[in-house]
Amino acid sequence: MDHIPILNLKPQLAALRGEIQSAMDEVLDATAFINGPAVRAFESAAAEYLGVRHAVGLNSGTDALVIGLRALGIGPGDEVITSPFSFFATAESISAVGATPVFVDIDEESFNIDVSLIEAAITERTKAILPVHLFGRPAQMDALLALARTNGLTVLEDCAQSIGARYGSGADDAPRQTGSLGDAGAFSFFPTKNLGAYGDGGLFVTDSDELAQTARKLSNHGSIERYRNEILGYNSRLDSLQAAVLNVKLPHLDTWNNARRAVAGRYGELLGDIPGVLTPEITPGHVFHQYTVRLTEVDPDGGRDRVVERMSAAGVSAMVYYPLPQDELPVYAGRFPACPVSHRLGSQVISLPIWPELEGETQARVAQALAQAL
Repeated sequence: MDHIPILNLKPQLAALRGEIQSAMDEVLDATAFINGPAVRAFESAAAEYLGVRHAVGLNSGTDALVIGLRALGIGPGDEVITSPFSFFATAESISAVGATPVFVDIDEESFNIDVSLIEAAITERTKAILPVHLFGRPAQMDALLALARTNGLTVLEDCAQSIGARYGSGADDAPRQTGSLGDAGAFSFFPTKNLGAYGDGGLFVTDSDELAQTARKLSNHGSIERYRNEILGYNSRLDSLQAAVLNVKLPHLDTWNNARRAVAGRYGELLGDIPGVLTPEITPGHVFHQYTVRLTEVDPDGGRDRVVERMSAAGVSAMVYYPLPQDELPVYAGRFPACPVSHRLGSQVISLPIWPELEGETQARVAQALAQAL
Protein backbone atom coordinates (compact mmCIF):
# COMPACT_ATOMS: atom_id res chain seq x y z
CA MET A 1 0.00 0.00 0.00
CA ASP A 2 1.39 3.42 -0.97
CA HIS A 3 2.67 5.81 1.68
CA ILE A 4 0.32 8.77 2.11
CA PRO A 5 2.25 12.05 1.81
CA ILE A 6 1.44 15.24 3.69
CA LEU A 7 0.75 16.91 0.32
CA ASN A 8 0.33 15.50 -3.17
CA LEU A 9 0.70 18.03 -6.01
CA LYS A 10 0.62 15.43 -8.80
CA PRO A 11 -3.17 15.45 -9.39
CA GLN A 12 -3.12 19.23 -9.82
CA LEU A 13 -0.16 19.03 -12.21
CA ALA A 14 -1.78 16.26 -14.24
CA ALA A 15 -4.94 18.31 -14.71
CA LEU A 16 -3.14 21.50 -15.76
CA ARG A 17 0.10 20.27 -17.32
CA GLY A 18 -0.86 21.22 -20.87
CA GLU A 19 -1.98 24.74 -19.95
CA ILE A 20 1.06 25.32 -17.77
CA GLN A 21 3.44 24.06 -20.41
CA SER A 22 1.86 26.35 -23.02
CA ALA A 23 2.06 29.35 -20.68
CA MET A 24 5.71 28.67 -19.92
CA ASP A 25 6.45 28.18 -23.62
CA GLU A 26 5.05 31.66 -24.30
CA VAL A 27 7.56 33.10 -21.85
CA LEU A 28 10.39 31.10 -23.38
CA ASP A 29 9.44 32.14 -26.91
CA ALA A 30 9.23 35.81 -25.90
CA THR A 31 12.47 35.57 -23.82
CA ALA A 32 10.77 38.00 -21.40
CA PHE A 33 11.99 36.44 -18.18
CA ILE A 34 11.99 39.44 -15.81
CA ASN A 35 9.06 41.87 -15.47
CA GLY A 36 7.54 40.51 -18.67
CA PRO A 37 3.90 40.43 -19.77
CA ALA A 38 3.14 37.33 -17.67
CA VAL A 39 4.10 39.21 -14.49
CA ARG A 40 1.96 42.22 -15.33
CA ALA A 41 -0.95 39.95 -16.21
CA PHE A 42 -0.68 38.14 -12.91
CA GLU A 43 -0.39 41.33 -10.87
CA SER A 44 -3.55 42.64 -12.53
CA ALA A 45 -5.48 39.38 -12.08
CA ALA A 46 -4.36 38.98 -8.47
CA ALA A 47 -5.35 42.56 -7.59
CA GLU A 48 -8.80 42.03 -9.08
CA TYR A 49 -9.25 38.68 -7.33
CA LEU A 50 -8.14 40.04 -3.94
CA GLY A 51 -10.16 43.25 -4.25
CA VAL A 52 -7.22 45.65 -3.96
CA ARG A 53 -5.93 48.45 -6.18
CA HIS A 54 -2.32 47.32 -6.37
CA ALA A 55 -0.42 44.04 -6.42
CA VAL A 56 3.37 43.91 -6.70
CA GLY A 57 4.98 40.60 -7.63
CA LEU A 58 8.04 39.72 -5.56
CA ASN A 59 10.68 37.04 -5.12
CA SER A 60 9.10 35.40 -2.05
CA GLY A 61 6.60 35.76 0.75
CA THR A 62 9.42 36.70 3.10
CA ASP A 63 10.39 39.55 0.80
CA ALA A 64 6.76 40.64 0.73
CA LEU A 65 6.87 41.00 4.52
CA VAL A 66 10.23 42.78 4.58
CA ILE A 67 9.35 45.14 1.73
CA GLY A 68 5.90 45.66 3.23
CA LEU A 69 7.37 46.74 6.55
CA ARG A 70 9.88 49.01 4.81
CA ALA A 71 7.13 50.57 2.69
CA LEU A 72 5.15 51.26 5.86
CA GLY A 73 8.15 53.08 7.33
CA ILE A 74 9.00 50.47 9.96
CA GLY A 75 12.65 50.48 10.99
CA PRO A 76 15.18 50.64 13.84
CA GLY A 77 13.69 51.61 17.20
CA ASP A 78 10.17 50.55 16.24
CA GLU A 79 8.15 47.70 17.73
CA VAL A 80 5.79 45.47 15.75
CA ILE A 81 3.23 43.31 17.54
CA THR A 82 2.78 39.83 16.10
CA SER A 83 1.96 36.22 16.89
CA PRO A 84 4.58 33.82 18.26
CA PHE A 85 2.86 30.88 16.53
CA SER A 86 3.96 31.15 12.92
CA PHE A 87 6.82 30.29 10.58
CA PHE A 88 10.01 32.19 11.43
CA ALA A 89 9.72 34.49 8.39
CA THR A 90 7.06 36.49 10.26
CA ALA A 91 9.33 37.62 13.09
CA GLU A 92 12.47 37.42 10.96
CA SER A 93 11.11 40.11 8.65
CA ILE A 94 10.54 42.44 11.60
CA SER A 95 14.08 41.94 12.85
CA ALA A 96 15.47 42.22 9.30
CA VAL A 97 14.27 45.83 9.01
CA GLY A 98 15.82 46.67 12.39
CA ALA A 99 12.59 46.70 14.38
CA THR A 100 11.72 44.58 17.43
CA PRO A 101 9.04 41.88 17.36
CA VAL A 102 6.65 41.94 20.31
CA PHE A 103 4.99 38.57 20.73
CA VAL A 104 1.38 38.44 21.92
CA ASP A 105 0.04 34.99 22.82
CA ILE A 106 -2.55 33.17 20.74
CA ASP A 107 -6.14 32.08 21.05
CA GLU A 108 -6.01 28.30 21.39
CA GLU A 109 -9.11 27.68 19.29
CA SER A 110 -7.98 29.58 16.20
CA PHE A 111 -4.16 29.44 16.60
CA ASN A 112 -4.21 33.18 15.72
CA ILE A 113 -3.13 36.14 17.83
CA ASP A 114 -5.37 36.79 20.85
CA VAL A 115 -6.61 40.27 20.07
CA SER A 116 -7.74 40.81 23.67
CA LEU A 117 -4.07 40.79 24.73
CA ILE A 118 -2.77 43.28 22.17
CA GLU A 119 -3.61 46.55 23.91
CA ALA A 120 -1.48 45.67 26.95
CA ALA A 121 1.52 45.16 24.65
CA ILE A 122 1.32 48.59 23.00
CA THR A 123 4.07 51.05 23.97
CA GLU A 124 5.20 54.44 22.67
CA ARG A 125 7.53 52.55 20.30
CA THR A 126 4.78 50.41 18.77
CA LYS A 127 4.27 51.29 15.10
CA ALA A 128 2.43 48.33 13.58
CA ILE A 129 0.56 45.07 14.09
CA LEU A 130 1.41 42.06 11.93
CA PRO A 131 -1.39 39.50 12.29
CA VAL A 132 -0.96 36.01 10.80
CA HIS A 133 -3.90 34.19 9.23
CA LEU A 134 -2.49 30.86 10.32
CA PHE A 135 -3.35 27.60 8.54
CA GLY A 136 -5.75 29.56 6.31
CA ARG A 137 -8.08 30.85 9.06
CA PRO A 138 -8.52 34.64 9.14
CA ALA A 139 -7.52 36.38 12.34
CA GLN A 140 -10.08 38.40 14.32
CA MET A 141 -9.63 41.46 12.13
CA ASP A 142 -12.56 43.68 13.17
CA ALA A 143 -11.33 44.07 16.74
CA LEU A 144 -7.70 44.20 15.63
CA LEU A 145 -8.31 46.97 13.09
CA ALA A 146 -10.35 48.98 15.59
CA LEU A 147 -7.50 48.73 18.08
CA ALA A 148 -5.00 49.78 15.43
CA ARG A 149 -7.05 52.82 14.44
CA THR A 150 -7.50 53.90 18.05
CA ASN A 151 -3.75 53.75 18.66
CA GLY A 152 -2.57 55.10 15.30
CA LEU A 153 -0.94 51.84 14.22
CA THR A 154 -0.54 50.41 10.73
CA VAL A 155 -1.51 46.81 9.91
CA LEU A 156 0.38 44.47 7.58
CA GLU A 157 -1.38 41.12 7.13
CA ASP A 158 0.72 37.95 6.86
CA CYS A 159 -1.33 36.03 4.30
CA ALA A 160 1.29 33.42 3.43
CA GLN A 161 -1.16 30.62 4.26
CA SER A 162 -4.48 32.32 3.55
CA ILE A 163 -4.84 33.25 -0.11
CA GLY A 164 -8.51 33.03 -0.98
CA ALA A 165 -9.62 33.16 2.66
CA ARG A 166 -12.44 35.61 3.31
CA TYR A 167 -13.41 37.53 6.42
CA GLY A 168 -16.82 38.97 7.30
CA SER A 169 -20.40 37.94 6.61
CA GLY A 170 -23.87 39.39 6.34
CA ALA A 171 -25.50 42.02 4.16
CA ASP A 172 -23.67 44.97 5.70
CA ASP A 173 -20.40 43.11 6.14
CA ALA A 174 -19.68 41.43 2.81
CA PRO A 175 -16.78 38.96 3.03
CA ARG A 176 -13.44 40.45 2.02
CA GLN A 177 -10.24 38.72 1.08
CA THR A 178 -7.44 38.51 3.59
CA GLY A 179 -4.79 40.98 2.49
CA SER A 180 -7.41 43.61 1.66
CA LEU A 181 -8.38 44.36 5.26
CA GLY A 182 -5.33 46.13 6.70
CA ASP A 183 -3.05 48.76 5.19
CA ALA A 184 -1.27 46.06 3.16
CA GLY A 185 -0.92 42.31 2.78
CA ALA A 186 1.92 39.89 2.06
CA PHE A 187 1.45 36.58 0.22
CA SER A 188 3.67 33.57 -0.49
CA PHE A 189 3.55 31.32 -3.54
CA PHE A 190 5.90 28.66 -2.20
CA PRO A 191 4.96 25.42 -4.04
CA THR A 192 3.11 23.94 -1.06
CA LYS A 193 0.74 26.90 -0.67
CA ASN A 194 -2.92 26.78 -1.74
CA LEU A 195 -1.80 28.82 -4.75
CA GLY A 196 1.73 27.61 -5.35
CA ALA A 197 4.30 28.43 -8.01
CA TYR A 198 6.97 25.99 -9.19
CA GLY A 199 9.59 27.83 -7.17
CA ASP A 200 9.63 30.82 -4.85
CA GLY A 201 7.31 33.77 -5.35
CA GLY A 202 5.50 36.43 -3.36
CA LEU A 203 3.09 39.34 -3.59
CA PHE A 204 2.61 42.66 -1.81
CA VAL A 205 -0.89 44.16 -2.04
CA THR A 206 -2.40 47.47 -0.95
CA ASP A 207 -4.98 50.11 -1.87
CA SER A 208 -2.40 52.87 -1.33
CA ASP A 209 -0.75 54.35 -4.42
CA GLU A 210 2.17 55.53 -2.29
CA LEU A 211 2.78 52.19 -0.60
CA ALA A 212 2.60 50.34 -3.91
CA GLN A 213 5.06 52.75 -5.55
CA THR A 214 7.47 52.39 -2.63
CA ALA A 215 7.18 48.59 -2.65
CA ARG A 216 7.83 48.44 -6.39
CA LYS A 217 10.83 50.73 -5.93
CA LEU A 218 12.21 48.63 -3.07
CA SER A 219 11.83 45.47 -5.13
CA ASN A 220 14.00 46.87 -7.92
CA HIS A 221 17.15 48.16 -6.21
CA GLY A 222 15.38 51.30 -5.03
CA SER A 223 14.51 52.58 -8.46
CA ILE A 224 11.53 52.98 -10.76
CA GLU A 225 13.49 54.62 -13.56
CA ARG A 226 16.57 52.69 -14.69
CA TYR A 227 19.82 53.98 -13.23
CA ARG A 228 17.97 56.44 -10.99
CA ASN A 229 18.33 54.61 -7.66
CA GLU A 230 16.62 56.69 -5.01
CA ILE A 231 16.78 54.43 -1.94
CA LEU A 232 18.52 51.23 -0.85
CA GLY A 233 16.35 48.38 -2.03
CA TYR A 234 16.52 44.72 -3.02
CA ASN A 235 16.60 42.49 -6.04
CA SER A 236 13.18 40.96 -5.46
CA ARG A 237 11.10 40.41 -8.56
CA LEU A 238 8.60 37.70 -9.42
CA ASP A 239 10.06 36.04 -12.49
CA SER A 240 7.93 35.52 -15.56
CA LEU A 241 8.01 31.72 -15.56
CA GLN A 242 6.53 31.61 -12.06
CA ALA A 243 3.95 34.23 -13.03
CA ALA A 244 2.98 32.09 -16.02
CA VAL A 245 2.29 29.15 -13.71
CA LEU A 246 0.29 31.32 -11.33
CA ASN A 247 -1.77 32.79 -14.18
CA VAL A 248 -2.95 29.29 -15.07
CA LYS A 249 -3.66 28.30 -11.47
CA LEU A 250 -5.39 31.41 -10.10
CA PRO A 251 -8.79 30.79 -11.77
CA HIS A 252 -8.95 27.40 -10.03
CA LEU A 253 -8.14 28.66 -6.53
CA ASP A 254 -11.68 29.00 -5.18
CA THR A 255 -12.56 25.50 -6.42
CA TRP A 256 -9.46 24.08 -4.72
CA ASN A 257 -10.16 25.95 -1.48
CA ASN A 258 -13.76 24.69 -1.42
CA ALA A 259 -12.44 21.17 -1.91
CA ARG A 260 -10.07 21.66 1.03
CA ARG A 261 -13.03 22.70 3.19
CA ALA A 262 -14.84 19.51 2.15
CA VAL A 263 -11.77 17.46 3.10
CA ALA A 264 -11.72 19.23 6.47
CA GLY A 265 -15.39 18.38 6.98
CA ARG A 266 -14.76 14.68 6.34
CA TYR A 267 -11.83 14.71 8.75
CA GLY A 268 -14.08 16.19 11.41
CA GLU A 269 -16.47 13.27 11.01
CA LEU A 270 -13.71 10.65 10.97
CA LEU A 271 -11.82 12.02 13.96
CA GLY A 272 -14.68 13.26 16.11
CA ASP A 273 -14.92 10.12 18.26
CA ILE A 274 -11.20 9.60 18.88
CA PRO A 275 -10.45 10.48 22.51
CA GLY A 276 -7.88 13.22 22.99
CA VAL A 277 -8.12 14.59 19.43
CA LEU A 278 -9.41 18.15 19.14
CA THR A 279 -10.32 19.04 15.55
CA PRO A 280 -10.31 22.59 14.13
CA GLU A 281 -13.54 24.52 13.72
CA ILE A 282 -14.71 24.99 10.13
CA THR A 283 -15.33 28.72 10.27
CA PRO A 284 -16.57 30.88 7.37
CA GLY A 285 -13.72 31.80 5.04
CA HIS A 286 -11.21 29.24 6.37
CA VAL A 287 -9.25 27.71 3.46
CA PHE A 288 -7.31 25.02 5.38
CA HIS A 289 -3.79 25.43 4.12
CA GLN A 290 -3.11 22.89 6.86
CA TYR A 291 -5.51 20.61 8.70
CA THR A 292 -4.13 20.84 12.21
CA VAL A 293 -5.50 18.95 15.20
CA ARG A 294 -4.49 19.04 18.85
CA LEU A 295 -3.57 15.89 20.75
CA THR A 296 -4.72 16.95 24.20
CA GLU A 297 -3.91 13.78 26.14
CA VAL A 298 -0.36 12.99 25.00
CA ASP A 299 2.71 13.38 27.18
CA PRO A 300 3.93 16.97 26.57
CA ASP A 301 7.50 15.70 26.69
CA GLY A 302 7.71 14.06 23.27
CA GLY A 303 4.39 12.19 23.23
CA ARG A 304 3.16 13.94 20.11
CA ASP A 305 6.42 13.20 18.28
CA ARG A 306 6.09 9.51 19.05
CA VAL A 307 2.59 9.58 17.51
CA VAL A 308 4.06 11.08 14.32
CA GLU A 309 6.71 8.34 14.22
CA ARG A 310 4.10 5.59 14.62
CA MET A 311 1.95 7.06 11.89
CA SER A 312 4.93 7.18 9.56
CA ALA A 313 5.67 3.52 10.30
CA ALA A 314 2.05 2.78 9.34
CA GLY A 315 2.50 4.54 5.99
CA VAL A 316 0.96 7.94 6.79
CA SER A 317 2.85 11.24 6.85
CA ALA A 318 2.10 13.90 9.44
CA MET A 319 3.88 17.16 10.14
CA VAL A 320 4.27 19.48 13.11
CA TYR A 321 3.63 23.19 12.48
CA TYR A 322 5.22 24.45 14.74
CA PRO A 323 7.12 22.57 17.46
CA LEU A 324 8.76 25.77 18.76
CA PRO A 325 6.99 29.12 18.76
CA GLN A 326 9.07 31.93 17.27
CA ASP A 327 9.93 33.47 20.64
CA GLU A 328 11.49 30.16 21.75
CA LEU A 329 13.70 29.66 18.68
CA PRO A 330 17.45 29.84 19.40
CA VAL A 331 17.78 33.25 17.74
CA TYR A 332 15.28 34.78 20.20
CA ALA A 333 15.42 32.39 23.18
CA GLY A 334 15.34 34.10 26.56
CA ARG A 335 14.69 37.58 25.15
CA PHE A 336 10.91 37.76 25.45
CA PRO A 337 8.20 37.07 28.05
CA ALA A 338 6.66 33.60 27.90
CA CYS A 339 3.60 32.90 25.75
CA PRO A 340 2.12 29.93 27.64
CA VAL A 341 -0.72 29.05 25.25
CA SER A 342 1.60 29.08 22.27
CA HIS A 343 4.13 26.96 24.18
CA ARG A 344 1.50 24.39 25.18
CA LEU A 345 0.04 24.06 21.71
CA GLY A 346 3.52 23.61 20.28
CA SER A 347 3.68 20.24 22.05
CA GLN A 348 0.16 19.19 20.95
CA VAL A 349 -0.33 20.14 17.30
CA ILE A 350 -0.12 17.72 14.41
CA SER A 351 -1.05 18.44 10.80
CA LEU A 352 -2.59 15.70 8.69
CA PRO A 353 -2.42 15.15 4.92
CA ILE A 354 -4.57 17.57 2.97
CA TRP A 355 -4.92 18.56 -0.68
CA PRO A 356 -8.01 19.30 -2.80
CA GLU A 357 -8.20 15.92 -4.49
CA LEU A 358 -7.72 13.87 -1.30
CA GLU A 359 -10.18 10.98 -1.37
CA GLY A 360 -12.38 9.82 1.49
CA GLU A 361 -10.85 6.33 1.51
CA THR A 362 -7.40 7.80 1.96
CA GLN A 363 -8.64 10.04 4.75
CA ALA A 364 -10.06 6.99 6.49
CA ARG A 365 -6.59 5.41 6.42
CA VAL A 366 -5.16 8.59 7.96
CA ALA A 367 -7.74 8.57 10.73
CA GLN A 368 -7.15 4.91 11.46
CA ALA A 369 -3.38 5.43 11.59
CA LEU A 370 -3.79 8.32 14.04
CA ALA A 371 -6.15 6.35 16.29
CA GLN A 372 -3.78 3.38 16.37
CA ALA A 373 -0.76 5.58 16.99
CA LEU A 374 -2.49 7.14 19.97
